[in-house]
Amino acid sequence: MQGNYKALWLNDDLFDECLEVIDQRLLPFIYDTRHLTTTEELVTAIKNMTVRGAGVIGSVAAFGIYIAAIEVEGDYELLKEKAALIRESRPTAINLMWAVDKMMELLKNSENIIEDAREAAIKLNDEEALESQKIAEFGCDIIEEILKKKNKTKINILTHCNAGWLAVIDEGTALAPIYEAKRRGIDVHVWVDETRPRNQGASLTAWELSKSDIEHTIIADNMGGLLMQRGDVDMVIVGADRVSANGDVANKIGTYLKALAAHDNDVPFYVAIPASTFDFEIIDGAVEIPIEERSGDEVKFIRGVDEDGVLRRVRITPEDSPAKNYGFDVTPARLITALITNKGVCRADFNEIKEKFRG
Repeated sequence: MQGNYKALWLNDDLFDECLEVIDQRLLPFIYDTRHLTTTEELVTAIKNMTVRGAGVIGSVAAFGIYIAAIEVEGDYELLKEKAALIRESRPTAINLMWAVDKMMELLKNSENIIEDAREAAIKLNDEEALESQKIAEFGCDIIEEILKKKNKTKINILTHCNAGWLAVIDEGTALAPIYEAKRRGIDVHVWVDETRPRNQGASLTAWELSKSDIEHTIIADNMGGLLMQRGDVDMVIVGADRVSANGDVANKIGTYLKALAAHDNDVPFYVAIPASTFDFEIIDGAVEIPIEERSGDEVKFIRGVDEDGVLRRVRITPEDSPAKNYGFDVTPARLITALITNKGVCRADFNEIKEKFRG
């Protein structure tokens, strides 16, 4: 492997090689890992969000094909059945389907499916890691441009959910330019949306930034608009789970509201993505992108440590009140300043996207 793959790695310390992943459900309270040795374990890890984030799900899926190939002893027809289970584990993030389809296409005429699956998964993840590095560089160039334009020495960036290395190897998408800014010596402060109901911002993004000694402040989801009105946000950067051919962006629920607030307050709104996040089969994102609906219990219950340091799950709503829980929303292309990609920066525009990625 060329990348660090900090959220996942192949582990050959056991009798058989397996995929080891950070259990993101336990962060920031407990750091623990899980060994995924079967297709069933891998699918469960994706569904219950042991692993999450569009890019990491795709990365796990690629190695999942390798694990499945071992299970079926290299039988391609049986592997197709396993691949379908992985592909269907979550509906919104296109990286998952893209990784499975790419792996299966590469293995179609293989004479040694197990060995070739391992090699192909590593290559795919190495390429994703390089894309993350490019996003970091292009995004940080924008940060420097904004600082110069505003004649400031410190930048305040608002982000939503988690799009760091826990979500996309190796440094993420939305957080990658921030890590690069730190390397370049730029004074950066991050406003971290808590991201209800699973609190990926408050738990995962804040944990990542703390580990990297980057200045940040956790805020309630509904505070972003006020901060923009007051001039306390210089730019917004988010990641994405799927981007349509015309630039509509599906991302964690609440992203659309941030984009509206940014537009109303003339704050630039950027979406950072690798090429694997595009879905060129979809034109109208708001109509065509499937939106995952998760259990209402994620809204009704919250997890944290009590005053004695014990990790607990508690209900915060009336017991008999129903809850709705859509996991994502779609931000129209018109609200997006630009897409920060591994191939450079482009407008969220059908022709510009086509020229850069399909031309």
